[in-house]
Amino acid sequence: MNKNALNNQYRSTLHKNGIHYFLLGWSLAFKPGIRRFVFFPLLANIVIMSALFYWLFSSIVPIIDVGLYFLPSWLHWLGHLFTALLTLTLAILFCYFFSFIMNIIAAPFNGLLAEQVEAKLTGITVPNNSWLSLITDLPRIFYRELQKLVNYLLWAIPLLLTYFIPIVGQTITPIIWFLFTAWWINIQYADYAFDNHKISFHNMKRLLRQDRVDNLLFGTLVGLFTLLPLLNLIIMPIAVCGSTAMWVDRYRKPALLGDIR
Repeated sequence: MNKNALNNQYRSTLHKNGIHYFLLGWSLAFKPGIRRFVFFPLLANIVIMSALFYWLFSSIVPIIDVGLYFLPSWLHWLGHLFTALLTLTLAILFCYFFSFIMNIIAAPFNGLLAEQVEAKLTGITVPNNSWLSLITDLPRIFYRELQKLVNYLLWAIPLLLTYFIPIVGQTITPIIWFLFTAWWINIQYADYAFDNHKISFHNMKRLLRQDRVDNLLFGTLVGLFTLLPLLNLIIMPIAVCGSTAMWVDRYRKPALLGDIR
């Protein structure tokens, strides 16, 4: 397929925005042949997130007190606003960081789920040796998860330090942090389909940047559902299914043909 044909196909998918793929993820996750691959990520999500949310809400008050301690006395009138923003930021940071840890544990199963969703959408049969391939691929899978974590921390740590800048840290930083988190949530779930085809982390990010708005929208929706009780327990496989559908529609052919700009 030439580049003009690829561009025409790409444009035909632009009406399918991040909301479309998020909703499609819910539909795909419960289709016959895919449901059984949802079970293990779902079980891991329920067990780990339940325990960690209990810990967070029992510890959040002391954390907020520490944050208020660093607020200058002449800005005490911003205490209530700062408390709300800090609580929201801590909740987002907590949800993303521990979701990331949980995703490391569930990464092999999420990769299988992405493989099955791609097969369902493309009609290409998955090889029967999927479980054997999974076992032999474990070192590479966990290395990829480590690579994502390192890249995330290289951006997250400097951004978090801006919270200690008066006014800027209490007004602008939470907005930037929210957008940054949405972007990295999208990267986390998009990566399973890319990694199944051995597409490098660098090339994946280059392709995703072509659709910044839709990918930010998808990551925002996933992030918001991660904050909602009960729904956050089932969002991981939904996000894998939705991001894999976007991979099939927008990135599969350019990535596999090497048309990455």
